[in-house]
Amino acid sequence: MSFFFSFKSSALAAAALVCATGAFAQEQVVKIGHSGPLSGPNTFAGRDNDNGVRLAVEELNARKINVGGKTLKFEVVSEDDQCDAKAGVAVAQKFVDTGVRYVMGPYCSGVTIPASREYDKGGTMVSTVGTNPKITEAGYKNLFRIVASDVQAGANMAAYAAKDLKAKKVAVIDDRTAFGQGLADEFAKEAQKLGMTVVGREFTTDKATDFMAILTNIKAKQPEAIFYGGYAPQAAPMARQIKQLGINAKLLGGDTLCSPEMPKLGGDAVDGVVYCAYAGMLMDSDAGAKAFQDKFKKRYGQAPDVYGPFYYDQVMNIGQAMEKTGSIDPAKVGAYMHQNTYKGVMGDYAYDAKGNRVKAPVVVMTFESGKAKPLASY
Repeated sequence: MSFFFSFKSSALAAAALVCATGAFAQEQVVKIGHSGPLSGPNTFAGRDNDNGVRLAVEELNARKINVGGKTLKFEVVSEDDQCDAKAGVAVAQKFVDTGVRYVMGPYCSGVTIPASREYDKGGTMVSTVGTNPKITEAGYKNLFRIVASDVQAGANMAAYAAKDLKAKKVAVIDDRTAFGQGLADEFAKEAQKLGMTVVGREFTTDKATDFMAILTNIKAKQPEAIFYGGYAPQAAPMARQIKQLGINAKLLGGDTLCSPEMPKLGGDAVDGVVYCAYAGMLMDSDAGAKAFQDKFKKRYGQAPDVYGPFYYDQVMNIGQAMEKTGSIDPAKVGAYMHQNTYKGVMGDYAYDAKGNRVKAPVVVMTFESGKAKPLASY
């Protein structure tokens, strides 16, 4: 009797093992890496980007995409690159060594430029929001910039300053990062083309909080606008100090200044003073984008920041490309993405041969009562 039950139990256990092994064999794990600032002053952006990736992965897993007879199981592997080049290269090497073939990020251009070399050598696809033009000039085949570049954002802000703000004199400040300097250079170049005079060019760092000396110097030159190439944690106190010094000039910048962190950190000093180039669609004016915003808020308890929706879109784009090509090979998936347009929450995604997003939308915004307010689309 005991032998019978023992035999029966062993048979059932063996059958269960076979079933489990069969189920496992029908599943293909696809790792989606995220490289971004998960510590330091830009943590808010890194977390938002990470949330966008994770929300897309949850939805792709719910779809149960089948490739080669196996259901794809997407997994997020997130690493803190601290917006630091050395740390970002180490993250890139780790991802390549551990078989991560799809990476969302880096967030900072100064990290993307050196890290993308490592990803290219490892055959890893990179989808970045780094905006410095040098990123896509390197010629890496499977690198995608999923937002507007500095050339687009800087030029559009210069056009707005000239045509809408009627500025004649502008001052330019940058934080010496690849992102900040690149954006400021493009603004200054276009400003001069449009007949504006750049009356001063000042520099700071992406760690600074005291800008009184450089702002005092700028005040004496009486510009109607000050362009800042850098991030929200510096731009917000800069706006406060512009108000404190009684400088009668608008503070202009790229999409990092469109962050909800600006009114949080800068208070009412940002209202009607800060103008930014948001590289995306207006969520409240588009039904699909508004629905995404509500879904994101329900999932994470807060609205998305600047880039979370773009990260979400690109992960969904990658998932669709895998389904269409019947492959998880980054080379095949990337080739499909170069040849086909994807309609996402933040508009249509199409890429040129270098990986730049074609016709990336840009909206000039300001703040009113602590809320972003759209002014013009480009």
